[in-house]
Amino acid sequence: MKKKIRILLGGGAGYIGSALVPELIEHGYDITIVDMLWFGNNLPEGVTVIKKDLFDCNRNDFNGFDQFIFLAGLSNDPMAEYDTAKNFIYNAALPAYLAFECKQAGVKRFIYASSCSIYGYTVDELYDEDSPAVCVYPYGISKLQGEKGVFQLQDDGFSVIALRQGTVCGYSSRMRFDLIVNTMFKTAIIDKKITINNPSIWRPILDLRDAISAYLRSIQSEYSISGYFNVASGNYTVGQVGDLVKNEIEKLTGKKVDLDIKNIQDFRNYKVKFDRANTKLGFQPQYDISDIVSDLYKHLDEYGNLDREDYYNIKMFAKFESGIDKKL
Repeated sequence: MKKKIRILLGGGAGYIGSALVPELIEHGYDITIVDMLWFGNNLPEGVTVIKKDLFDCNRNDFNGFDQFIFLAGLSNDPMAEYDTAKNFIYNAALPAYLAFECKQAGVKRFIYASSCSIYGYTVDELYDEDSPAVCVYPYGISKLQGEKGVFQLQDDGFSVIALRQGTVCGYSSRMRFDLIVNTMFKTAIIDKKITINNPSIWRPILDLRDAISAYLRSIQSEYSISGYFNVASGNYTVGQVGDLVKNEIEKLTGKKVDLDIKNIQDFRNYKVKFDRANTKLGFQPQYDISDIVSDLYKHLDEYGNLDREDYYNIKMFAKFESGIDKKL
């Protein structure tokens, strides 16, 4: 009988991990999670979850695993700006440390959840993986540093894949409403209004289901493959996103949704090519903005109060940092 591939997910109980883990189990992988459980545990029953700070792990914790997926760290600009020091510690130093320990333990592949935020401001060009990363904000800088740290260790016996993800949106059992499409969905449902701070800036959007596909393709690729890969479902202006969310919500609810368009300057403006992920990993996105909104709406009865603080990473992180709730 063929041995199952063993995968350890660092930070695997979060927004992406809670959707990814059931799919990995469905595909026959042996899964273990190490997570501080800041946002609770919404994983399937029976999954091995170790509540532990990843900095307290070492190579002995990684013995016997084939692959490691890094989903931990601070997940967006507001969290990075709230605690800039921790942002650099957990997004840059931590993955480098874990990759080093994984390699010493004989792990064959390290998959790093990176971000298209590293590109910063691309004006009117489509950026590929060889384009300059010029972000000057703490989050994008830290994600680029994390990449550099883990790629220092890449060689013929240690595959490293960095998935430079667009803004991940869509439904997860560990739900978030602080992501562009999810936020617009929430305000369209509650306030019958969508606020667009700057309609002209570009964002690559990644449906969570397409993100899962990117991780699966990475896991299944030959161990000779390493590299940086942009992954997105498509590139959209923020104005375009607002129109598509508005149209889909109006279609689903039969109620009018207003647009509140402002013109607030934003120096985070980027769009990307994702041909390399298709060519080397076989990644092929299947979903668009309307699909994301439709899936979010399908789960509407599960959310309860859409303003709950645990739907917003910055609120929970600030609460955790202040020590108000030591149980997180």
